[in-house]
Amino acid sequence: MPRTVDGEQRRQDVVAAVWRVILRDGLDRASVRNVASEAGLSMGSLRHYFATQSELLAFTLRAIIERIQQRIAALPPEPDERRRAEMVLAELLPMDAERAVENRVWLAFTARAMVDPKLGALQSEGYALLREGCRTVVRSLEVPASAGDREADRLHALVDGLAVHAATHPEVATPARMREVIAAHLAELCRPPEDV
Repeated sequence: MPRTVDGEQRRQDVVAAVWRVILRDGLDRASVRNVASEAGLSMGSLRHYFATQSELLAFTLRAIIERIQQRIAALPPEPDERRRAEMVLAELLPMDAERAVENRVWLAFTARAMVDPKLGALQSEGYALLREGCRTVVRSLEVPASAGDREADRLHALVDGLAVHAATHPEVATPARMREVIAAHLAELCRPPEDV
């Protein structure tokens, strides 16, 4: 009896292989041939799912976006808006080994996305989702509308900056430190305006 192959599981296994190749050898080495070898597949088997390197890389980038969205959707209910914001923002940052890998892989795509239209579109989608997420957080904290866009931009820049720092200097941008910085920033956002 022939063995049944779970297509979705195979794709996820391939994504994991792409990540390993990128982290070990760099994005330029994440070719269909190298990824097939890393995943223990023939090139023909891999090409059944991804005909080109661009398709393979686009699927990998899309997987990161989807994983983050799934984690946020799975968060337990939290009535305290500030605490909820901390939980959501923690899912965007490399707070554990899995998210650290996602972060490093996402950053590896940054330069390539500037010259690959398909990757550029996905990275723009990720940017827009993060920007809108920051706006949602700011609105949930009842920041005055007059400051909403500015505060959403500041929060977006803070999250992006922490992600880069965690990838480049993880000994400084530790999960505990990132949580502390986010908590302090949210506390500042929630502080009532001072009387003038």
